[in-house]
Amino acid sequence: MGGGSVLLRLLLLLGAAGSATPWDLRSLHCSFSAACECDFRPDVRGLECDLALNLVGQHLVRQLVVKGMREFLQNHDPVKPLVMSFHGWTGTGKTYVSSMLVRYLFRDGVRSPYVHQFSPIVHFPHAEQIEKYKENLKSWIQGNLTNCGRSVFLFDEMDKMHPGLIDVIIPFLGPSWVVYGTNYRKAIFIFISNGGGEQINRMTLDLWHARKDREEISLQDLESAVSEAVFENPNNGFWKSGIIEEHLIDLLVPFLPLKQHHVKQCVVNELTQQGLTVRQDIIQAVADSIPYFPEEERVFSSTGCKTVASRVTFFS
Repeated sequence: MGGGSVLLRLLLLLGAAGSATPWDLRSLHCSFSAACECDFRPDVRGLECDLALNLVGQHLVRQLVVKGMREFLQNHDPVKPLVMSFHGWTGTGKTYVSSMLVRYLFRDGVRSPYVHQFSPIVHFPHAEQIEKYKENLKSWIQGNLTNCGRSVFLFDEMDKMHPGLIDVIIPFLGPSWVVYGTNYRKAIFIFISNGGGEQINRMTLDLWHARKDREEISLQDLESAVSEAVFENPNNGFWKSGIIEEHLIDLLVPFLPLKQHHVKQCVVNELTQQGLTVRQDIIQAVADSIPYFPEEERVFSSTGCKTVASRVTFFS
């Protein structure tokens, strides 16, 4: 008799005996059969097209995220969950991409009960309660992975996370079959951080001074500097973290600073989204109103496209 039939008989026996509720049966099935897909509806092609059309100025992000997602989803028996870490200055698209990603993974997108978002300010505000937060976080992840092995966990503003807290989830990130009785290898973890943004900006500016085209910048140009910056910053959630030290991040994704023509693309996108007429005077006015660095050369936007929406409203 095959493994699936044995599991089915076990479930029926447990149900008949009244020793498990339907919730318990579902949890058992998800934990040990690795078959719980929930409302998981991945569409990598749609993600790729949306990134190409709407993500402004981030060639590395498009390449890394699409390739990483495709390879992970094609593997029906991954040895570990997919762990991605998004790094870059404010307004460069980190939150935008994470929201887009879950929209192409789950039928209900960010509203899916299997997408879990954590904010250090909202969920872990008090440093003196870090041990309590650790226990709560471990239990929360374990419980939700038991409910759905295809869960996605988003950790926002890692640069504001209490150092040491995030290491409690290390057992869920590495290669193993089962942790705390939970099958977790099909989960996705995404860390979002401004940490390393200064290094990315500085190196991008240095390469611009060296007349290297922005589109020629590779992950190898940035990866080690970003990892070192977040690992050695005592105010960062990844400070001295085993997640970095044990190389548990599969994809470190750098978001580059945006130039003025990228900001103009963001203005066009925002005008279109709001159903407004795309006018060159508005595009130029919004682009000119945004601060750029270095102050003398005004090469890169200091705030990316973060304030574009409010400025479009003001100038329209």
